[in-house]
Amino acid sequence: MRSVAPPEKPDDEYDDGDYDEFSYFGENLREWGLTARVPVVRRFFVAVDGLRQLSGLAWGDEPYRLALVHGGGQNAHTFDTVALALERPLVAIDLAGHGHSDPAPFSHRDLARHGDDLIGALEKLVEPPCALVGMSLGGLCSIVVAAKRPDLVSRLVLIDITPGVTAEKARHVTDFVNGPATFDSFDELLARTIAHNPTRSESSLRRGILHNARRRRDGTWVWRHQQSPEASFDAPDVADLWATLRLVRVPVALVRGMAPGSVVDDDDEAAFVDAQPRASVVHVDGAGHSIQGDQPLELATALENLCFPSSGALPS
Repeated sequence: MRSVAPPEKPDDEYDDGDYDEFSYFGENLREWGLTARVPVVRRFFVAVDGLRQLSGLAWGDEPYRLALVHGGGQNAHTFDTVALALERPLVAIDLAGHGHSDPAPFSHRDLARHGDDLIGALEKLVEPPCALVGMSLGGLCSIVVAAKRPDLVSRLVLIDITPGVTAEKARHVTDFVNGPATFDSFDELLARTIAHNPTRSESSLRRGILHNARRRRDGTWVWRHQQSPEASFDAPDVADLWATLRLVRVPVALVRGMAPGSVVDDDDEAAFVDAQPRASVVHVDGAGHSIQGDQPLELATALENLCFPSSGALPS
């Protein structure tokens, strides 16, 4: 993996205390009854345009033939339980302006620029072609990648997203992400997160916040993802993305959450199959938009079957 991994730049504005991003995997295992061995997990930083770096998590050893891309306002840790269940080498990438990646000099909604970033990262991280899995915003960007660089992508899997996304369908998601810029305490941040995710365990939400927020030295908390007026998490303009999806020639699949909270409806699924007649569609009961959070073991099984069909399924 041709990447650089400098230490985090000291930042006098923040006090991360004893936060250790690699110390929570045991919680993931216990919460979901997994007995998997935790592999070596490394944080990487990889240059994408000579000036900026994308970061992410490398699970296990090279070669990496699976790449996971999170949704808007999330980061690579959203896939921790899925990665533990898969027990495969993989990379989970932080989009620009998310997680530990550098800020984005472009709009959150600029799928082409995010796609170019991902191409630059994949060229350095994976053994092509790899299975590319994108959730929500990460899925829309992955469509761009698969259409533009089929040499990098063996299979494309979209997690609860199609180009049929609209601002109204995603309103409950964007309302949460576009909430207050700062919180007076961790408890205030946790309370709001619980209110918007009533089906998730408090322990999983607490863990997610620790991965996705930072404490300032004055005691207030802010999200890690980039916050600025131009980075507002509205639904991207995807008017021509259906046409881009039609250009994808590798196998394509949609994993759709069937519980309230999903942003994909029956019309979206029908349009997806019309754009990709040979595509696979997997329905996951008990999961809303964030399938990796609601039903990570079912998602891991689906990804094993879709991305590595010759290897046999994970136990259900």
